[in-house]
Amino acid sequence: MIYRLRHTTRYRYSQSVSHSENEARLTPRSLPWQRVDDAQLAITPGPCRRMARHDAFGNAVSLFAIDTPHQTLEVTLHARVTTLPRPAPPSRPLPWEACRDALAKGTCALSREAQPFLQNSAFIERRPLLAAWVAECLSPRRDLVQAVDALNRHIFEHFTYDTDFSTLETTPQEVLHHRRGVCQDFAHLAIAALRSVGLAARYVSGYLETLPPPGQPRLIGADASHAWFSVLIPGWGWLDFDPTNGTRAGERHLLLGWGRDYDDVAPLKGVVTGGGHQRLEVEVDVIPEAENDLAASTGANNAAPIGAPPLVMPATAPSPAATADSQRVRPVVHRTSDASRSRRR
Repeated sequence: MIYRLRHTTRYRYSQSVSHSENEARLTPRSLPWQRVDDAQLAITPGPCRRMARHDAFGNAVSLFAIDTPHQTLEVTLHARVTTLPRPAPPSRPLPWEACRDALAKGTCALSREAQPFLQNSAFIERRPLLAAWVAECLSPRRDLVQAVDALNRHIFEHFTYDTDFSTLETTPQEVLHHRRGVCQDFAHLAIAALRSVGLAARYVSGYLETLPPPGQPRLIGADASHAWFSVLIPGWGWLDFDPTNGTRAGERHLLLGWGRDYDDVAPLKGVVTGGGHQRLEVEVDVIPEAENDLAASTGANNAAPIGAPPLVMPATAPSPAATADSQRVRPVVHRTSDASRSRRR
């Protein structure tokens, strides 16, 4: 599949920002089953300084500073991404206990790479409660892939998708107790449970092509970022699972980056001087190229070409399918002085 991707993050400030330092993780990764044909990051106002690097997990990071006074910051990714069928996991059964032991002893090929994904992290803490909960999926000598498939389906079938329940600070234990949340919460819960029994799991950030309700047009800007998790199969590699939809990740999943949890792959972080109160707006479009080209040739306005001014979704419009909920990207503001130097996260 070939997709045209547009992701706009826009901060509006109640007061002028005199200076900001920012880092963006918005460029999709190139992988054996995902090719990034083109990716451009547009920043307004224009930066006074800009550089690119890769973080400890190999994610592309754009660093930029802005010293032009402004009350709006807009960062937009335009990308063309080709996805291919992902490799199938090994058919030979691999007991989950053997995977746990290989990781603990450091005897598997990816043991060193796995270490950060076995430990506690900013939003994930290993807990006996979570180990006890996931035990029903981890019967003795059960194949690792079958066990994680069961966990993935359990979250999908027994937890409620609820955009009003959680915040960035909601813990996996709270998600388990209330059995509700969004994609970020479900990914964090699965990761925390698997790490609690000694398995390596990481957080994956990306996008999912969504389909409008039958008979309804695609609303430009109404898609959203998505999140899922990945488990290390010793001797083979990482396998991605999407608990929000109860499936493994496939060609409709566009992978942006991975880390220990959401904190490692937040789309945009920064420190600003001034700004007052902040308001965040996010617009995402994930459109198959064939559909995008057809709309451009026919003049249809229900799937405008990437880069066209986004339509504003009215409050009464039908919402897109809840299977591609947005990750929690609300800014967390920390006042450090009367000079209004603050941190975005």
